Amino acid sequence: MDLILYDGVCGLCNRMNRFVIARDRADRFRFTALQGEVARGILRRYGRDASDLDTFFVVARFGEESEELLDRGRAAVHVLESLGAPRSASRALRLLPRSLLDALYGVVAKHRYRWFGRENSCPLPDARHRAKYLPPI
Repeated sequence: MDLILYDGVCGLCNRMNRFVIARDRADRFRFTALQGEVARGILRRYGRDASDLDTFFVVARFGEESEELLDRGRAAVHVLESLGAPRSASRALRLLPRSLLDALYGVVAKHRYRWFGRENSCPLPDARHRAKYLPPI
């Protein structure tokens, strides 16, 4: 299982979650908001700060011995590859130097509230998918 840690009030992040759920045929992904205690605890273990809302994280293989924390562009590429994105697209992104990939990610992150909106609070997921969110909603 992979766990996506996202900004719960970000319109883009919430759209991304719906995008992932709609394409996650292997039921691989779970979600938790950066504003919650679960994300704070995980990020504390990795020496990261959950109040850093300019990125999202993926905990690949969450809870396993080989667990790994991915952020920014690497997290996005991991999600796309896991969902079975066309190999050419994910391969092209993986070939970009991490600094360039993260710079592109940074442009979107900087403008995400203006471009995609901001919620007053973390919206509740559709009842069919609430079990995918930690802690269970």
